[in-house]
Amino acid sequence: MKKYTLLLLLLGTFFGVYAQEKKVESTYRRSSLHTLMVHDETRQYNEVILEAFENAQLPEKFNNHTVSGRTILKNYDESLPKAELKKARQEAVTSHLSTNAIAKAIVAKWFNQSEQGGFNMELISERGSYNATEMDVKVAKSSERGLALLADAGEELIKNTFVVVNDFKYISKEKVAGEAKKTMKLASKFGAIGSGSTVLAGKALDVVGKGYVIKTTSQLYKLVWDEETAAIFYNDYWTDDTHFDMAKKEAFEASNIFKLELIGTEIAWADLQSSSLTKKSEEQLIQTATVKAVDAVIAKLQRKYEVFRTKTPLLSGDPLTAKIGLKEGLEAGDKYEVLEQEINKEGKTVYRRKGVIRVMKKKIWDNRYGAAEEQEVANEVKPYTEFKGGKNYYSGMLIRQIN
Repeated sequence: MKKYTLLLLLLGTFFGVYAQEKKVESTYRRSSLHTLMVHDETRQYNEVILEAFENAQLPEKFNNHTVSGRTILKNYDESLPKAELKKARQEAVTSHLSTNAIAKAIVAKWFNQSEQGGFNMELISERGSYNATEMDVKVAKSSERGLALLADAGEELIKNTFVVVNDFKYISKEKVAGEAKKTMKLASKFGAIGSGSTVLAGKALDVVGKGYVIKTTSQLYKLVWDEETAAIFYNDYWTDDTHFDMAKKEAFEASNIFKLELIGTEIAWADLQSSSLTKKSEEQLIQTATVKAVDAVIAKLQRKYEVFRTKTPLLSGDPLTAKIGLKEGLEAGDKYEVLEQEINKEGKTVYRRKGVIRVMKKKIWDNRYGAAEEQEVANEVKPYTEFKGGKNYYSGMLIRQIN
């Protein structure tokens, strides 16, 4: 790797200015996420869906790395056979990300590019909790130490940047319930079930039939940030506002080296439960359903793809608790490794496994969007999930799913 002496001389200053002491549970390095949705202008309530999607909060365990451009205009035919539709959707999304240089925009945000075009380390300092001791000017002057710290920031932060593109399909539960009612009436006519049962079943279907079921097809991408890409960026494109170099700014703007690699796809269903006597409007139901759909598909993507699994700090060691739950797709018996974070002598972050814990049955926090309201929960709910399996764990240690 080439030497980037000028940058290393500046690192200590940048990190020293923005250093601050934080609580243990807030210092772990989160993965970063940018989300988009396929926008269908012909879809009913399309503006309500778009507004709900853009205003939805990302899960707390991710850094919000949103860049401009949250929508992809649908330009493929949904009536295509399944295999052809999957290919058409993937090609449309990949083309959009490439044409609009989303990967480059993500890199520009990581290095806090100014209006003038210069870069700095403010965001990396903030998200990585690198402090003045670690990024001291004297340390930065040491090539070996400085490069190790740069590599650590790249490995811990920049490399773990993801893009999720969601394609929503809304199905009114009234349609499903209506078909079921017809079947029950026919069964009653032929004596298959009693008339009283038919009335009760019909009422139950009225409840089930209020609201929407959402099918969400999502594609997961990961920013490519390897040694070669980092070296080109630091040597050919890096410039700051104090020592601004227009040629390097123009070189960055003209570059096409930044890429997003497709990790895979996943399908998730979100079911909005609601009483037939609800006072919610159709627009409100759509808004809630959209948020639940985003949470559901992120949980499924994390379960399926190990690279997308995030670390979460333990809230307490006795009892073993963490602030994750059904929103993150937890199930009884799920295994999590317990990690202790350390900094080695080169200044790079390493994680030591200290044991394995499991999610306790009936101790899973229902933190899904609108859960308390839908279930009409009046009593106080503990805002965490409990685990079992092991001792000597403490608040701030990190856990990561392994099954």
